[in-house]
Amino acid sequence: MELRVLRYFLSVAREGNITRAAERLFVTQPTLSKQLRELEEELGCRLFERGARAIALTEEGRLLRVRAEEILGLAERARAEIAEREALGGELAIAAGETPAMRILARAARMLRAEHPALCLTLHSGNAEDVADRLARGLADFGLLLEPCDLARYAFLRLPWHDEWGLLLRKDHPLAAKAAIAPADLRGLPLLTSRQARVEAEFTGWLGHPLGALNLVGTYNLIHNAALLVEEGLGCAFALAHLADVSPASPLAFRPLTPALRAGAVLVWERDRHPSRAAQAFLATLRAQLAAQP
Repeated sequence: MELRVLRYFLSVAREGNITRAAERLFVTQPTLSKQLRELEEELGCRLFERGARAIALTEEGRLLRVRAEEILGLAERARAEIAEREALGGELAIAAGETPAMRILARAARMLRAEHPALCLTLHSGNAEDVADRLARGLADFGLLLEPCDLARYAFLRLPWHDEWGLLLRKDHPLAAKAAIAPADLRGLPLLTSRQARVEAEFTGWLGHPLGALNLVGTYNLIHNAALLVEEGLGCAFALAHLADVSPASPLAFRPLTPALRAGAVLVWERDRHPSRAAQAFLATLRAQLAAQP
């Protein structure tokens, strides 16, 4: 399976039309059609449903589209890393959960780019499962996770930051008058919670009983849209501090939990994968930055 043919396939998938794709690729339509037929023969399946004016991907075609984008992305990264030579360039890819600890990495990235302006940062935001998936597939050099998390397969660096869990609620909610939220305050309260298993385990320990015993009305993976649900009155949300807008102009408030429940931030990378020069330079810059802090 050649990279050139995968590029042809992706162009047709995006255009939904062989003629337009051929024009964009600067090849003839018969040549492009022949390449697609040979690709289908090689894979032993149909990739397209061909109509009179347009074509659509089959289920196998949709799967190949995802994998082809990953393969070509990795090929481009490899090409950029090999071409670095004298000047450090290419891509530095970070997958991160939502946490203000990202500011620590941002400072290191700014310092590194000041020395190597050809370096390009790619940031993907997601929950812990998203981060682990991108690391496993080689689509990220580093992942930023919140503890507790499984570190067995990773090399890692703990960052000097702890996030605080609390309750995101409307300012006109009765519990907004409290300085902190205790487990007893949650009885019967409609709640939104992160769908990550590690978070459920944390809250089970804090509550003293399974999270499922609460009145759960929904789950979320990133807090931004969950905050809109809270704002509209669907319920309150377990959330980390400093992520949702709780400014004076916002209708929302954040109240910490009592006893306090905190999560440490940790930078991870695949233990068995050789890091790129950009990744090595970033890690060295980050370590120097942390060592210089009081």
